[in-house]
Amino acid sequence: MGRPKVIANERRADAVPPAYVPSFELTKGQPPPVAANGGLSYMSFDKDGDAGTVAATVDAFALIATGEGQAVIDMIENAPPGPIETQWGLGFRTYDECLAYIRDTNMEAPEGGLALPLRYTVHEAPSYSIVSSNALWRDGARKADQMALRKEERDIGRRCLYFPQVLRDARRMQEYYPGLKPDSPECMDRLGVALAHCESKCENFYDSAEVERVFYPEIEKLLLDFFPGATDALVYNHDVFNKDYQGDRTEDQDNKNPGVNRGYANLVHNDLNDNSGRVRCRELLTRNLRNFGRTQHYTEAQADAKMSRRFMSINLAKPMETVGQYPFVLCAWPSFADQPYITNYRIYDDRVGETTRFTYRPDHEWYWFPQQQSTEVSMLKCYDSITDGSVSRWSFHTACVDPTAPEDAPCRKNVVVRSFVFF
Repeated sequence: MGRPKVIANERRADAVPPAYVPSFELTKGQPPPVAANGGLSYMSFDKDGDAGTVAATVDAFALIATGEGQAVIDMIENAPPGPIETQWGLGFRTYDECLAYIRDTNMEAPEGGLALPLRYTVHEAPSYSIVSSNALWRDGARKADQMALRKEERDIGRRCLYFPQVLRDARRMQEYYPGLKPDSPECMDRLGVALAHCESKCENFYDSAEVERVFYPEIEKLLLDFFPGATDALVYNHDVFNKDYQGDRTEDQDNKNPGVNRGYANLVHNDLNDNSGRVRCRELLTRNLRNFGRTQHYTEAQADAKMSRRFMSINLAKPMETVGQYPFVLCAWPSFADQPYITNYRIYDDRVGETTRFTYRPDHEWYWFPQQQSTEVSMLKCYDSITDGSVSRWSFHTACVDPTAPEDAPCRKNVVVRSFVFF
């Protein structure tokens, strides 16, 4: 009898390629994340090329069914009037209540700084968001599921409180860290935040095609000039923020148009984490998935080689005019390096993204650029592949209301680009 035909490892030419599954990764000195499946990427649960989206959706509904999130909301809403005592300190239901506490206690800020409320989650548990492009929202047979998911999305914000914090003026960085200039790669390595300078030739930041044609290359050059040793930089998408914009805000991902955001993300968070920093990089290099920038042509083996060296994800925020209200604020890595992050899973049809949230600590080290100018670019690290603790892994950020700004101060109008930098 002849040998049986071995078919287990054979693959048809049109078969779905194997999923990229990042290994579990943890920064030296950092506790495990608050995450599903012990922190494993949902890519680990890929079935027939679904990137783990089915498993993540099942887990999303299972988490809602536990009622744990509702219990946190009930605790907040049923607490007596006044501040709420949390395990991390006093939290407040509203911005105004927290601001009154800051003023009553004469909370001080250094010169150029500001004491104000920042909004943190108080729910140390993973969360799930089914993004608007997911086919579930177009399934007429799933109305009940859709209602449950819409409620859950609203409820994420109901599990947050305002906490008093101090912002430092990032332009005065050398006062806090002698010899450390805010516009240096050393600042990014140490703190996960930095300042850059850009005089863009982009005339209309509401024209996505012009932004991609003019601004993306400008930022890629800025990154290569900023980081010694960098060999390549890829800007892959952007967002525009303007609360008062009167034109068309429509998002059109198929035509690489992010639209114009009316709101500002006023919840402490980071856009990536250990898993999603690598998954996002890989899918850009090998699949150009949601890549608004230069087309990439890497094979799996070439991507392996590129990602075996250091790479970082950097977000850069450039105002279109001087920022008067809703400033963009950043938290420095050393002040939360020993704190676990809390994973939020964003479920698409073809991937599960991971962002992170953090609970409040009074010693978080926050920075801002008062009256940030149109040529000043605030930079924040969202991911770094170095895990030995020698450099910052990421920062986190939020928007906030400046209580010292005039009532007619112009709200922030800016463009935020996302990038990877390779070494």
